[in-house]
Amino acid sequence: MASSTPSTAYSRDLGDELRRLRESTTNLNGHALAVQLGWDPSKVSNIEHGKARPSEIDLVQLLTMCGKDTDYFLDFKRRYRNAFEEYIVQVSDNVRTLAMAESTATTMINYDTLTVPGLMQTAEYAAAVYRAAGVAEERIPALVQARIDRQAVLRRHDRPDCVFYIHELALRQQIGDAQVMQAQYQRLLTRALFIRIVPADEFVNSAGLRLWEYAKAMPIAYSETDLTQVFVQDPGAIARTRMIFNWLDGVALDEGQSRSMLAEYAGQPREELDDPGSLLA
Repeated sequence: MASSTPSTAYSRDLGDELRRLRESTTNLNGHALAVQLGWDPSKVSNIEHGKARPSEIDLVQLLTMCGKDTDYFLDFKRRYRNAFEEYIVQVSDNVRTLAMAESTATTMINYDTLTVPGLMQTAEYAAAVYRAAGVAEERIPALVQARIDRQAVLRRHDRPDCVFYIHELALRQQIGDAQVMQAQYQRLLTRALFIRIVPADEFVNSAGLRLWEYAKAMPIAYSETDLTQVFVQDPGAIARTRMIFNWLDGVALDEGQSRSMLAEYAGQPREELDDPGSLLA
C-alpha cells in the first residue's frame, strides 16, 4: 500500500502528471483503475493528489496499465525519487510545478527587490528581464508566454488572497526602454490593490521570496535565481519566512501610499525618476 506522507508542491505536480497520463491512455477513472490493479479504491486518488508515496512496484503496475515502457518508468522514478522532500530544487525554466503551486494556493505573499514580480509583469518587461539574464533569444517567447499564462490565477473569481511587497529599487531599475517601463508602471497601477511598496531606504537581505498557503496542505516557501527554483516545506524555514513578511508588513507603505507612489512613477518622464526627492515627497 502507498505510504501516507505530507504532500509537497512537487509530489502534487507529479501526481497530476499521473492523472493526466491515466486519462489520456485509458478509459478508466481512478476508482476503476484501482479495481483493475487490485488496489484499495482510494489509493489511486491519493497518489494522483500527491498525498501518498507509491512503492516502486506500485509505479510499475500503474505505468504498465497506462502502456508505458521501462524507459518511461526509469525516467519517472528518477524524477519521483525526491518528490516528498522538504527541500526541492529545480532548474529555473521548469515552470509546471511553480504554476501548480500558485494556482492551488489559498494565500500568496510575495516579495521582490530587483524586478517587478512575474505575476505582475507585462510581456515586454518579462522579455527584457530574460534578455538581461542572458537567455537565448529563441527561448524567450515560450518563457514569456508561460509567465503570462501563470497570471491567469489573479483573474479567477476564486483567486488566492494576495500581497505583493515590491522594493522601490525594482521600480527604479531600468528594464528595457522607457516605453517598456511606462507600460509596466501602468500595469502595476491596475493591480495596486495587491501591492505594498517597500521604500528605497529599507534594506532587505533577500532578492525575492514567496510564501504560499493551502487549505489542505503544508505551506511552501519559495525562492528563485537565474539558475534554480527552491520549494521548501521545512517548518523552521516557514517560520523564518513568516518573520520576514511580518517585518515587511511593518516597513512597507500602506495600500494608499503605495498606489500614490506607483502613480508618481507612471506619471513622470523616465529621465525624472533619478530624482528621489520628487518621488518620496
